[in-house]
Amino acid sequence: MHLLLAPDKFRGSLTATQAAQAMADGVAMARPDATVQLLPLADGGEGTAPVLTRATGGSWHTTRVDDPLGRPVEAGFGRSGDGRTAFVEMAEASGLARLQPAERNPLLTSTTGTGQLIRAAVSAGVTQLVLGIGGSATTDAGIGMAAALGWQFLDAAGTPLAPVGGALTQVARLVPPTEPVFPAVRVSVACDVQNPLAGPEGAAHVYGPQKGATPAMVAELDAGLRNLARVVQQQFGVDLDAVPGAGAAGGLGAGCRFFLDAHLLPGVDLVLDAVHFDAHCRRADYVLTGEGKLDGQTLQGKLLHGITQRASPVPVVALCGTLALDPDGIRALGLRAAFSVLTRPQRLAEAQQTAYDDLRQATFNVCRLF
Repeated sequence: MHLLLAPDKFRGSLTATQAAQAMADGVAMARPDATVQLLPLADGGEGTAPVLTRATGGSWHTTRVDDPLGRPVEAGFGRSGDGRTAFVEMAEASGLARLQPAERNPLLTSTTGTGQLIRAAVSAGVTQLVLGIGGSATTDAGIGMAAALGWQFLDAAGTPLAPVGGALTQVARLVPPTEPVFPAVRVSVACDVQNPLAGPEGAAHVYGPQKGATPAMVAELDAGLRNLARVVQQQFGVDLDAVPGAGAAGGLGAGCRFFLDAHLLPGVDLVLDAVHFDAHCRRADYVLTGEGKLDGQTLQGKLLHGITQRASPVPVVALCGTLALDPDGIRALGLRAAFSVLTRPQRLAEAQQTAYDDLRQATFNVCRLF
């Protein structure tokens, strides 16, 4: 029997790599005669770059960049084993995890560090760049990223603006770099949302509050996003709001499309293609996957949904911390079965501490049924 172990991260508990290893330990306990293929996965958000780097036999590199508030931090990017592709996550530099809760203020935060990370990755000589844009602390439509790549943003008096969310309402003119930033590099962005740039379903209203925005800040940011779109339309004839997923990551979806000429792709398919999931799946008798929580959102294009769609007819079994899908939901997701790894009442902090052992034990129990 050959098992493909393809979990996502268990947020706050295990990385995807740790989860895959816990599963492998459980398989070894239950079926020592079985063979396994460890294939940790991600959905395009946090953890995607390390997963893709590992899957392609690549290497990890670190560099000094700005965090969302402009403080210097060490951030990393991956380079594929063949040296052709760089894997970058905006959360490494500009993510919400870089800030304490009291520091969250999307009027003051910027994607400058993401631009610095992209520049460092491209300077390694790659011809392709894969960018994950989940987990952002910003609502600047990517002007910080663009500033790090040579763009300038001027107010009505021609004065350069700091590339932060609060400056968007003042942008009157954009000044492109004198030389193309990296014309020979194809940029693909993992983007799983379809939100427009502005409006009730846009970046500020939907995602601003989780980044620390008050209602007044949301209104100011939304006005700023509208203003930037208006200026870009007038100056370059480009409709930023016409970009599907423009509102992703505080408008970085639109920024990547405009400033980087990027292709926005579903994160799940981008990742599964990059790790050659279909080829691995054809050799498997079962696929064992999992993540921290299975609920209604899992059905909306998340990683496990992508796995079941691509794995058929190979049966897929999921393990998770919280199982909030009813039998109809489990069937709709395409799973053969789903199980929670929890074995007793626990507080969240305790469950996070015991996640590795619990996942190993659950894998053991499932494999005894195969």
